[in-house]
Amino acid sequence: MHSNFWQNLANPILGLSPMDGVTDAAFRFIVAKYGQPSVIFTEFINVEGLAHGAVKTLPAFLYDPIERPLIGQIYGITPDNFYQACFIVAELGFDGIDINMGCPSKAVSGHGGGAGLIKKPKLACDILKTCRRAAADWAAGKTVREAGVHQDLLPFIRQQQKLRGGPPPRRLLPVSVKTRLGYDKIITGSWIETLLSCEPDNITLHGRTLREMYTGEAHWDEIAKAAEIVHAAKYPVTILGNGDVKSLSDARRKIAQNGVDGALIGRASFGEPWIFSDAPPPDLPEKFRIALEHCQKHEEIFRINKAAGSTLTPTQIFAPMKKHLGWYCRGFAGAKELRMQLMSADSTAEVKKILHPWLE
Repeated sequence: MHSNFWQNLANPILGLSPMDGVTDAAFRFIVAKYGQPSVIFTEFINVEGLAHGAVKTLPAFLYDPIERPLIGQIYGITPDNFYQACFIVAELGFDGIDINMGCPSKAVSGHGGGAGLIKKPKLACDILKTCRRAAADWAAGKTVREAGVHQDLLPFIRQQQKLRGGPPPRRLLPVSVKTRLGYDKIITGSWIETLLSCEPDNITLHGRTLREMYTGEAHWDEIAKAAEIVHAAKYPVTILGNGDVKSLSDARRKIAQNGVDGALIGRASFGEPWIFSDAPPPDLPEKFRIALEHCQKHEEIFRINKAAGSTLTPTQIFAPMKKHLGWYCRGFAGAKELRMQLMSADSTAEVKKILHPWLE
């Protein structure tokens, strides 16, 4: 059974962009609960690491069903390793597979992954076709062992399946790509045509080249050009725009003006997980109640991960929350002082004590 949810989403599609070090399971849960975006992506996981049994990378694939439809994002350079990674994504019950061909980080692109694949269109296509083949093989009943998934990863997969009541139903998962306009120059037309020749189910296009990183303004005129090419394809495929989307109304405006099916919101969600909702934003006490819930969810999720074998201390487990707490503390009198206090907190209990005067 084909399970291409992309074709069933109501337009405009408004999704949470995948962001390394930000869109972990706790943040995605809070965004899903208070924003309810159309679709959510995980942080990416390196397929080369998975091929060598890197269990420590798997917490990026922790999730709650409230996040659905949820897509597991992967990156790397070796088609065979992508094949195995797709089986992991499928066995964990995700709704789709996304290939990162857009990360500009030197640590990723410098090794040929992420946006580095734009310079290697043949390899990019081989990877996309391999992922589609893996999705088909998994749907047809091939097992993770037959696919060559590293044995060290199997306990995590089984544990997560047990938490969800058993293995997910076999279905053909859609394969999508998140990418950029080019490497060191804009090549929108030729690059999009290359990707379409390998038949992804969705393309998300960030409106900058790798060289531009996140500087200047995103080229939404180029995203509009890509949308025309995509909508002329001979098979069903959706396209989302990404880059400098500042609010829900801005997302809707950019979608309408540029002919895309939807847009992803990234940095504008920092400290504002409700950004996808049409409801009025929360007042300050409610905002801090949500921040506190975010802390509680973070500790809850990663306590489960610790039980699965994590060696992190409680302080290390809580550390990623601090940037989120900093983002919640913006735009009001006393924000700087409160932010400094929260940076000293190492647990939800400490955060609750600091926020207590603000919760009334």
